[in-house]
Amino acid sequence: MRRCAALLRRSWSSGGGGGVVGLRRQPQFLLRLPSYADDAQRAVPPMVASAFAAISLPRTFSSASSPSGSTSMHLVKSEEQFDGVLAKIRDESAPAILYFTAAWCGPCRFMSPAIEALNEKYPHVTTYKIDIDQEGIQDKLMELRIDSVPRLHFFSKGQKVDEIVGADIERLKHTMDRLYK
Repeated sequence: MRRCAALLRRSWSSGGGGGVVGLRRQPQFLLRLPSYADDAQRAVPPMVASAFAAISLPRTFSSASSPSGSTSMHLVKSEEQFDGVLAKIRDESAPAILYFTAAWCGPCRFMSPAIEALNEKYPHVTTYKIDIDQEGIQDKLMELRIDSVPRLHFFSKGQKVDEIVGADIERLKHTMDRLYK
């Protein structure tokens, strides 16, 4: 109790005139309040920012197909189309990527420009964008064990050769360079 009273006495001082009316609060220490710019710098780690800056594309916030009209990215809209894509990947043995995404997924929106840029860099690789919220594909998603997004499955010669779970742009670039160069 005495300790509390001593702290209170030290933190309050008389502002002249005496009495309760003249008391005012003296700051014990200065607390620097962060600005919005500080919050923005902390929100994006430097490694991620540099990886994103290297791509230099406008950021799109959509789960829809590529706005640039890229022919190597296709939006899968039904279970029949999804089955056809899987059969095509196995039969033709062409390099392909299955990109599982959702419109509400922030990391998916973060990855979208990187995937579009890499699509243009590797036009021989076909990317199939699958929105997990599409009606009728839930059974197929359970069969493939798709339980989180963003998720990318990489195919080469008809076989799945790699998988990325999460928004890892550096790993995406390295995987594409390693598999499809």
